[in-house]
Amino acid sequence: MTDPAPATKCDEAIAKLKEFGYAFDEGGVLRQIDPATGKPGKEPYTYDIKDDADDNEKHYQNLAEQIPNIIYALLEKSGLSRTYVPFGKPPDRSSFVYSQPAKLAQSKKLLVLIHGSGEVRAGQWARSLIINNSLDHGSQMPYIRQAQKLGYDILITNTNDCRRFYNGKANPIKGVETSTEHAKYVWKNIVLPSDPESVAIVAHSYGGYVTIDLVNNFLDFFKEKVFAIALTDAVIGSPQSNCENYLQEVTCDWVTSNSPLDTPISSTRDKIRRVSAGHTKHEWTSYSAMDSVFKFFEEKYEQRTKVK
Repeated sequence: MTDPAPATKCDEAIAKLKEFGYAFDEGGVLRQIDPATGKPGKEPYTYDIKDDADDNEKHYQNLAEQIPNIIYALLEKSGLSRTYVPFGKPPDRSSFVYSQPAKLAQSKKLLVLIHGSGEVRAGQWARSLIINNSLDHGSQMPYIRQAQKLGYDILITNTNDCRRFYNGKANPIKGVETSTEHAKYVWKNIVLPSDPESVAIVAHSYGGYVTIDLVNNFLDFFKEKVFAIALTDAVIGSPQSNCENYLQEVTCDWVTSNSPLDTPISSTRDKIRRVSAGHTKHEWTSYSAMDSVFKFFEEKYEQRTKVK
């Protein structure tokens, strides 16, 4: 069995949104459809549509289920291609990641984006921001556009996509059963064989834990290739002792704070540098810190090239 094309699934998702009375306008904002025109009007998404809280949550979840396929189509329109993992399985029993180019090979600069836990999938930072604010606020599209301008190849991870429904139940996808196993499979079978010259990572929330697990498992590669790790309000976990000096050298975590963007934030947990993301809400940190993240990358890359 083959997987329907992302464009087809996107059309189906857009049709579903219309059934719920919503559509994205030209600015990527989810709007209520104007009955008079059949097009997005001025009214935004509203959670409380009924008096029953369960009905409101069900409506939200049904609407939210349409978001991944819309984002996947945006990724493809932006020049990224899907690779199914693990290799050798049919698409309907596989997960997938996105990259540009379709097959990574000896990238001069490779940017890897790692989302957090929960319901988000490839191309998303925060589903709630996509629904309540805009596609740009909650998706990874602004990072992708900026990376393309700066000449990066791109890998979009999909570490929450670990199950497929068949035989009447949700089944783990063997080889990528958890977020960390998913990331390690992609790293071992896609990133390492592609032999990039240099790598930068952005990881949000639990994506920080996934990133630290990669460092713990592929430290030699990280020391040689990964020149910068940008975390956004990350869960870090426990780096192995032999990784600590490396992480302190290449990592910065933009955390929630009342302070202006890039204000240093003290922490007693470890010696990883922390600065303000310029926002008090966890889900906003990737969007609010983006310009500073890329400035950090450019500075670290310049340092790397000077050393070489």
